[in-house]
Amino acid sequence: MRVTFTARHFKASEQLRQYAENEVKKLKKFFDGIVDCDVILTKQRANCTVEITINVHNSVLPVKETSDDFFKSIDLAVEKMERQLKKYKEKLRGHPRKKLSESIPIVKEEKEKIEQI
Repeated sequence: MRVTFTARHFKASEQLRQYAENEVKKLKKFFDGIVDCDVILTKQRANCTVEITINVHNSVLPVKETSDDFFKSIDLAVEKMERQLKKYKEKLRGHPRKKLSESIPIVKEEKEKIEQI
């Protein structure tokens, strides 16, 4: 996965770049088909905005988060991207799977019908 960083209106420290890179690379465990990732860090007065754009096969998944601290914004953006990647992966699979607890009552009902016959 190729990661590109851009800092707007400020000079990003090496520590901030390393932190963002480590957090973004953790997204690889949620979906293997990530082609590349763009991270844009923007500073406007007291607001720190992080935009993460991930290219996946034929789709683009964008996320934007703003807070008073870059580290907090990165964490929030990565959490949001995790949810988007999980949703995208489920969409590719076709339909969401039922939980085991939802499928057990159906099996019991079928067993009772068989015993009645």
